[in-house]
Amino acid sequence: MIDSAGEDPSRLVVVVGAGPAGLTAAYDACRAGMKVAVLEQTGVVGGISQTASYRGYRFDIGGHRFFTKVREVEAMWREVLGDRFLRVRRLSRIHYKGRFFHYPLRPMNALVNLGVLTSLGCVASYLWTRVFPCRPENHFEAWVSNRFGRRLFRIFFKTYTEKVWGIPCAKIQAEWAAQRIKGLSLWKAIYDALFKPRRKETSLIEEFDYPEFGPGQMWEAVRDRVVALGGDVAMNAPVIEWRHDGTRVTSVLARVPGGVREVAGAQFLSSAPIRELAHALRPAAPQEVLDAADRLHYRDFLVVCLVIRAEKLFPDNWIYIHSPEVRVGRIQNFKNWSPKMVPDPSRTCLGMEYFCFEGDDLWTEKDERLVALATEELGRLGLADPALVEDGAVVRMPKAYPVYDEGYREALAAVRRYLERFGNLQLVGRNGLHRYNNQDHSMLTAMLAIRNLRGERHDLWEVNAEQEYHEEGRVQDRLVPKKVA
Repeated sequence: MIDSAGEDPSRLVVVVGAGPAGLTAAYDACRAGMKVAVLEQTGVVGGISQTASYRGYRFDIGGHRFFTKVREVEAMWREVLGDRFLRVRRLSRIHYKGRFFHYPLRPMNALVNLGVLTSLGCVASYLWTRVFPCRPENHFEAWVSNRFGRRLFRIFFKTYTEKVWGIPCAKIQAEWAAQRIKGLSLWKAIYDALFKPRRKETSLIEEFDYPEFGPGQMWEAVRDRVVALGGDVAMNAPVIEWRHDGTRVTSVLARVPGGVREVAGAQFLSSAPIRELAHALRPAAPQEVLDAADRLHYRDFLVVCLVIRAEKLFPDNWIYIHSPEVRVGRIQNFKNWSPKMVPDPSRTCLGMEYFCFEGDDLWTEKDERLVALATEELGRLGLADPALVEDGAVVRMPKAYPVYDEGYREALAAVRRYLERFGNLQLVGRNGLHRYNNQDHSMLTAMLAIRNLRGERHDLWEVNAEQEYHEEGRVQDRLVPKKVA
């Protein structure tokens, strides 16, 4: 329960959201001797990086590998969990038409699975786009087609991407592809298969660290450290109003068990969805700002956890399901992340992941119907006998992914310009910045925000703005954005 009555508001840092960004900010602030209050709208810490539990089976809301080239982030992980990390060998494949394809694509594996004629057609399609590229290259379909050819785009990218985002690939902005899969192309895949690169850059792809009880273990431990250092972490405390005087945020109203509590502070950090923040301002933001906020969209997510009477099913950590005949988009095998995620060694726990919009037919379906759907699709894909499924549970995650659709850039800029008038407000994390950040970049925004409170001047919007997915090995060991004048 938040109790700021005994705190001097002129010294209090108020953090909204207890995901990776919010808890990292709170932890760094506490270590710097600041007074901190964290407000989390749900009953679980970690945001999309939480670990849910059902009958002792633990499962992620999506898989979360712990890898980074940011030294500060790596140091915090080690400080908090130490030797409770496991080193996990990565295996992820694409399931398409009953066959498995390695991801990233391996030419020989793809050749065998597709057959000679289809493979030659893919190469011809790629060569055609080299001569006649898609222009303008401003959306996902054009970006990928220019690097892999239109035929491979249709086989390996179109169906899965549209499952994830729920909109046509031509409506997804190219910068999302540039951020997530930069450096990959058909030519590069073939070249790397024929000529081993002298400098191996993929160690963080081939292996990764993982907490023995899932990513939620990390954020539960960080929460406990924040509390031990004197910070206050209030759960089930959604912020319903942000009060301001035109240039500074003065307080927030949170709905807590038993009523509504006003929390005044000196500095405010928000990892809440920027659209929700804009609408909760009091006095209200101008209508044009609210209209811009409404043009920022999110993709929601649910996972169906299936408990299966089988010791082993398949070796993958996760499988991307490109087959259009089923609605499941990805399947996690949590036992292959950590054996401790599954309490009974004779059982396997799978996470059947469905991408949806809050309020649509998947989101509103009854849990037992979703478990039945996931069981039926698992059998249809040939990955397990449905008769071996003995139990299941469902977890829904709203606003899991900020959408990079048409017009989002201009809408985000309009909201950002308005919020920058508040000198004591900083936005952090994936939804705070409406940027598809991974866990480590979200944490970095929080670390830099606390440095800003200590007198440094970092532009948080520059974190991960290079549109380069850091698995490709090009992010600096110490990623610090340019300082603002």
